[in-house]
Amino acid sequence: MKVVVIGNGMVGSRFVDELVRRDETCEVTVLGKESHEPYNRVLLSSVVAGRTDPGSLAMASADSQRVRTLTGVGAVDIDRNARTVTDARGEVHSYDRLVLATGSQARIPSIQGIATDRGLLPGVSVLKDLADAEGIVAAIPKARRAVVLGAGVLGLEVATGLASRGLAVTLVHHSDRLMERQLGDAASRIATGSLQRLGVKVITENSVAHAIDRRGVLSAVTLRDGTEVLTDMLVMCAGTIPEAALARRAGLPCERGILVGADLASPADGDVYAIGDCAQPPEGGTGLVAQGWDQASRLVEQWAGARDDAEGPRSDDADPTNVVRVKASGLEVVTMGLSGKFDHGERELRAVRMSDPAIGRFVEVVVSHGLLVGATVVGDKATATELSALYTRMLPVPADPAHLIVRPLA
Repeated sequence: MKVVVIGNGMVGSRFVDELVRRDETCEVTVLGKESHEPYNRVLLSSVVAGRTDPGSLAMASADSQRVRTLTGVGAVDIDRNARTVTDARGEVHSYDRLVLATGSQARIPSIQGIATDRGLLPGVSVLKDLADAEGIVAAIPKARRAVVLGAGVLGLEVATGLASRGLAVTLVHHSDRLMERQLGDAASRIATGSLQRLGVKVITENSVAHAIDRRGVLSAVTLRDGTEVLTDMLVMCAGTIPEAALARRAGLPCERGILVGADLASPADGDVYAIGDCAQPPEGGTGLVAQGWDQASRLVEQWAGARDDAEGPRSDDADPTNVVRVKASGLEVVTMGLSGKFDHGERELRAVRMSDPAIGRFVEVVVSHGLLVGATVVGDKATATELSALYTRMLPVPADPAHLIVRPLA
């Protein structure tokens, strides 16, 4: 069986490694647009913070003579009738099965003045790949101020990382609270206080409207309410967009991402699959690498006949792919499962909360039928570790949910 994999990132490389281990007959061609070998993108914010050396991000890839990996060579065309993929060098690769693991691209908001005919204005950047991280690090010695747009997980990590490097950081977020998808109001207020103690100024319910340059280099930004903020650096952490352009040109059904069924195959072509950030499965995408790795494993098992084709992912409750961790300098935030969400219409849910703004600690647990189905932890690493273990391993919890909070702090 000839398999072509488009994408050599964390998900594509994991899939290839597992596939050649399970199938001793397949021949795999991998097309990777980046010139790097697979690396851990999750730690890019740690590179910005100076806690991780870029050279340590490298990940192991499949070591097999049956795998041909082309780095720095992207795919430009898919011909589903001929069952071929043409790469950027003009080479044509035939396939029996095609796997799209093209990931996502950074979403660039509509901000006046951020782009020139040569790309983003010097001083303006996103953080999506290693080149972005290295560019930000190179600019830090000449910068005194930074604006970070977006207070999701990445935005918090970048803001605290730049602050730890000595920059005066302003974090701007469109919503009324940080990490609004994961945190409720109380947890967000605790996180905001912790950020302020770390030297990060937090501005919510606002956005960047205009980038101001001086001699072709960023010097300030104007917010939507007219406030001007002096800055040497603008890092946009405004989410991602699934990389589905190649699939669209090939006539594959796409909405936000590449549509796939529970078997991860395109409904228009049973020999074309999509996994990771580029895919839009029935349950939706989380944007977390754990979901992509789970999809990679499921697809390999499915091809090996060890899994029913129609079997989808595990339930949302106690799903380790639903654990969100903020890897920030001086700020500990972990959420899992039903954290921050209580409008489920399920009376069996029991929730206990502890809030201590004075020291920046917040813990909330949600229990159902003797299991931990959700939690939010801010500012308490030990408790976060214990709750994560209970959640991901689906271990029984005490009859009184309060013991989940009291016991670790005793």
